Amino acid sequence: MASAARNTRDRRLLFPIGALIFSKGVDQLVREGRLDPLPYFQRHTRGDWGDITDDRWQENNAALTSGQRLDSIYQVTRELTLCIYTEADRSATHIALPPEI
Repeated sequence: MASAARNTRDRRLLFPIGALIFSKGVDQLVREGRLDPLPYFQRHTRGDWGDITDDRWQENNAALTSGQRLDSIYQVTRELTLCIYTEADRSATHIALPPEI
C-alpha cells in the first residue's frame, strides 16, 4: 500500500502548467518520430530542472512559491537540447529548441 501511495505522490505536479505549447522545431521533431518530449516535461513539472546552474536551480525552487518563471534545460543528445519554461502566471508551459527561445 505504501508503494501505491508513493507512486501517486510522485505523479503530482508542483505547479499549474497552463497550456502546453510546442515550438515549431519541437513539433517537427515529434512528428518525425525523432523526439519524445514527455519525459523531459514530466521532469520539469516535478522540479527536476535538468542541466542548469546551481543558482538557476535555486531560483526555480524559490519561484515555486514566489510565482516567477520556471526554466529547465535538458541535454537530450549531444546535438539536441530541449528548453522548457513555464510562464510566471502559469498560463502556459513552452517546450522549445534553444534557437527558438
